[in-house]
Amino acid sequence: MAGFENILIERGLLTEAQLAAARLRARSQRESLVAALVAGKFVAEAVLLPIVADQQRMAFVRLAEESVEDAAVRAVTAKLASHYSVMPIRFDGRSLTIAVSDPFDISAVEDLETNLSCHVERVLACHDDIMDALHRYYGVGAETVERILADGPDRQAVESGDVSHDLERQAEDVSVVRLVNQLLHDAIDDRATDIHFEAHRDGVSIRRRIDGVLYDMSVPRNIQHLYPAIISRIKLMSHLDIVERRLPQDGRSRVKIGRSEYDLRVSVIPAVHGEDVVIRILPATMLFDLGDLGFSDRHRKMLEEFVARPHGILFVTGPTGSGKSTTLYACLSRLNLRSRKIITLEDPVEYELHGITQTQMNPKIGLTFSRALPSMLRHDPDVMMVGEVRDRETAEIAVQTAMTGHLVLSTLHTNDAAGGAVRLGDMGVDPFLITSTVHAFIAQRLVRVICTGCKESYEVDGKKLYRGVGCANCSGSGYRGRIAIAEFIPLLPEIQTLILARASATQIRAAADKLGMTTLAFDGMAKVEQGVTTIEEVLRVTTM
Repeated sequence: MAGFENILIERGLLTEAQLAAARLRARSQRESLVAALVAGKFVAEAVLLPIVADQQRMAFVRLAEESVEDAAVRAVTAKLASHYSVMPIRFDGRSLTIAVSDPFDISAVEDLETNLSCHVERVLACHDDIMDALHRYYGVGAETVERILADGPDRQAVESGDVSHDLERQAEDVSVVRLVNQLLHDAIDDRATDIHFEAHRDGVSIRRRIDGVLYDMSVPRNIQHLYPAIISRIKLMSHLDIVERRLPQDGRSRVKIGRSEYDLRVSVIPAVHGEDVVIRILPATMLFDLGDLGFSDRHRKMLEEFVARPHGILFVTGPTGSGKSTTLYACLSRLNLRSRKIITLEDPVEYELHGITQTQMNPKIGLTFSRALPSMLRHDPDVMMVGEVRDRETAEIAVQTAMTGHLVLSTLHTNDAAGGAVRLGDMGVDPFLITSTVHAFIAQRLVRVICTGCKESYEVDGKKLYRGVGCANCSGSGYRGRIAIAEFIPLLPEIQTLILARASATQIRAAADKLGMTTLAFDGMAKVEQGVTTIEEVLRVTTM
């Protein structure tokens, strides 16, 4: 029978020159030919392994489709599985089946047979599939957790949770540092924007927010014994008091993961069974462009026209997490020229923008929006961004700023655009000042985008729609990334008349509808028809 390398050449998957180069690499790196072909990127692993499996009379499996037995996972420690990059699949007490990516490396078989006193069978699987399965069934950092609990000199103290006597030393332990780094790295690889560490009576949970939705992070159960050390490590990174457990704390840190840097915003609050921590993950550098937000062509042109005006106010409304700050940053990026002075007042500063003066609010020392605004005006800005208008004093100063020849960008917490004017009126702002300064109220939400890797079409009442069925590219969610849906209410004369008459949000909404202004739901359904998102996703963000 011809060797697998000859089959690859016969099928045109490998050239003689590539085979020679792979053999040279295998000798120099002291690895098998299979490993050399994959590492040298001569043949894709998913193409190579089925051929090798057939030649070696082994089964080739897709681990995502395999049923992994709990007994197999319990039989092999995370340390052994991770060290040899193998995934246990089945175990009956006498025979263990493991997935390997290299059939010619038998060191794992020998070690497992010695440790477990059983026979080991092998099947072939792609290396990335094995690593994904290790994360899924053992949890992120499982090997590190095992090593700390097995080798740490203070294991008894750690497991009992009695770590107050030496929190700092434990938090600086190399293994704990590595574990926290693994948790951060895995979350960032999965595009998480937040990580939630939560203590419960029966253990701890770690969740991460991806595309606006929280998912449980797969972690080993015994990680609960290291929870105090993990929290202390996060506090040290963020320059917080590791001994203080009774009061909330907020801090920041910058880390480098791979080639990219990230700003971490850390918030710690006391809870019934320990401390809960949320880490907000923000890229240290980020490009903002109005064209990348997902606005329709009509809405984008309207927004560009608003920010091109020399003075006035533009309000973006919506709940927390609706992308308001990102929209304002995109507007600032469009306005950011050397001929303009731009100042922002933010709480907190989420992204650093080169060439713009950004000021972080600090209520603890009295630095609030209303107190900072008058001082900032003395710096002669052309454009100002006020992170949020929360009270009458801030609203009135912002209005006065707009009336004196400045362009002001800000946000309001209202459910829709029509409620913006009513909210300002409730704060005590004169309707005449609102109509004289405000260009428009924009409400927006973020909807998840259908994953292009698993997108499929289906029909409803003869209409073709799209959905994601779930794949490795989107971690099975069917979505990857988010875009904005929006409703714009520019202050046309008809709208101004209603505001001056102190009309309700419902009346303003009805007038906007007659003027052809689209609602959030309408804009969302347009994106459904375009195959960008799904009906379920639009309903999720517009009916909450």
